[in-house]
Amino acid sequence: MRRAIVTGLLLAAIALLVGLGIWQLERRTWKLALIAQTERQLARAPVPAPGPARWGAIGADDVYTPVVATGRYRRDADTYVQAVTEIGGGFWVLTPFDTTRGFALLVNRGFVPAGERGRVAPSPDVQTVRGLLRLSEPGGGFLRRNDPAAGRWYSRDVAAIAAAGGAGRLAPYFIDAGGPRTGWPRGGLTVVRFRNSHMVYALTWFGLALLVAGMAWRVRRRG
Repeated sequence: MRRAIVTGLLLAAIALLVGLGIWQLERRTWKLALIAQTERQLARAPVPAPGPARWGAIGADDVYTPVVATGRYRRDADTYVQAVTEIGGGFWVLTPFDTTRGFALLVNRGFVPAGERGRVAPSPDVQTVRGLLRLSEPGGGFLRRNDPAAGRWYSRDVAAIAAAGGAGRLAPYFIDAGGPRTGWPRGGLTVVRFRNSHMVYALTWFGLALLVAGMAWRVRRRG
């Protein structure tokens, strides 16, 4: 009786571990498809930034879509969000942008080091912004909450930034602006990277399943 119980538990463990391995293989297939989709998306020509009629349908499939918008930046309305980039630590500069199509959105104009904070006012002229569509990042960063009252921002939370700055209704996304890799703010620093360790995880689960199978065989052999 005792042997039967132990064997049953080991077989259940094997089934669970194999199931986890198969799940990781399925996740890997999904991740590879997502990477391929994103690469195709990045290669497309820019499309007009989505207007209010499409805001309710914007989701994960729209991330990294190249977009373009024409309009004017609002003066004295910059928000600085802490950032760490390939060129060091500093801030993203986010500014409301009134489009010529009658709606407003938030543009991440690029990165500035701490010494440039407050010294990078946008041009008042009509401009055309090209960049990548990004979804709002509500709440804050890792272990750090946004503090609008103190002006401390750790994530690009569109709704909270709009409320804190009295910006009114903004699109539920923001644009990571491209641009020359010189001067400040420096655009074009969007990191498009997807971690794909699912094969390693799958092999780990399958290896554990084999180990437990070996234990089950020993239990059965010993009687």
